[in-house]
Amino acid sequence: MTNRYRCNACGNLTRFDVVETTSVRAFHHYSVGGELNIEEPEVIAHSVESVMCRWCGHGRGVEVFTES
Repeated sequence: MTNRYRCNACGNLTRFDVVETTSVRAFHHYSVGGELNIEEPEVIAHSVESVMCRWCGHGRGVEVFTES
């Protein structure tokens, strides 16, 4: 299932500015030459801070719906 957004003010279903915060634990493996490989990423916490409609410019009418 995927969460999607809908703006009830203008009907937009496709264009949103989303501010998210994600905390990830990962293993950082540096080569002898200093090249970084990031391995085993694990999302510890994720939250959506705000969603604004790109068409009408505000987030007051934006709702989340689940698409199956």
